[in-house]
Amino acid sequence: MDLTPATSEKNGKPMSVGQQMLDKGAQMLQTFKPINQMSQHACTFALYSHDMTRQIKTHHIVTRVNQDFLQSAVYDSDDSNARLIGVEYMVSDTIFETLPPEEQKLWHSHAYEVKSGLWVHPRMPETMVMPELKNLAKTYGKFWCTWQTDRGDKLPLGPPSLMMSPQAATYGVVKPEMVRERDESYNLSRDDLMRSRIEIPEPEWINPTADYWRQHKKGFQLDVERTEIKTSFP
Repeated sequence: MDLTPATSEKNGKPMSVGQQMLDKGAQMLQTFKPINQMSQHACTFALYSHDMTRQIKTHHIVTRVNQDFLQSAVYDSDDSNARLIGVEYMVSDTIFETLPPEEQKLWHSHAYEVKSGLWVHPRMPETMVMPELKNLAKTYGKFWCTWQTDRGDKLPLGPPSLMMSPQAATYGVVKPEMVRERDESYNLSRDDLMRSRIEIPEPEWINPTADYWRQHKKGFQLDVERTEIKTSFP
């Protein structure tokens, strides 16, 4: 058992030997069933709803709960010391159509993201992930970013930020240099990916209430305000 104190470039002191022993014991004695259900790693891009000039590369560690619902822990890299920066929920078009219109405004579509070669499963052959890509093209996502590492935050600060998916429209176009850096890191070609995904069917209907900014040029931003605490006390 390696008990060499771990070092970190992040905030905080290196892990002590005692903490590492506790963690090793927990790994042997406890179960991690929710984490063990994570079965996919996807890399893509996201834009802040309130400031679409800010774009980030994201790494999604995905759990497929069932055929109509997925949930992702979102990280800023795929390194062992990656920072957990948010969570995304993804639902099929069937489920999305049951949501109230006010709720639908918070969601984004995935069809363009998939077909344009922005959403990738690193190190996985396209032929192997093609069935999943066809499913994902018909889904909608709601992504809350809890840690704005792109602006240099050393800790998760402030309220969560709603994120949007890339689109072909002006505000939603991902910066070419970001895509190029991603492709080089995984030995990919977005152009090749787009050609391989031509046969993925376009969804028959992409609900216009999603991707709210495209029609209304408005985004959403959370603010924290003080409020009276609800209690059962007289």
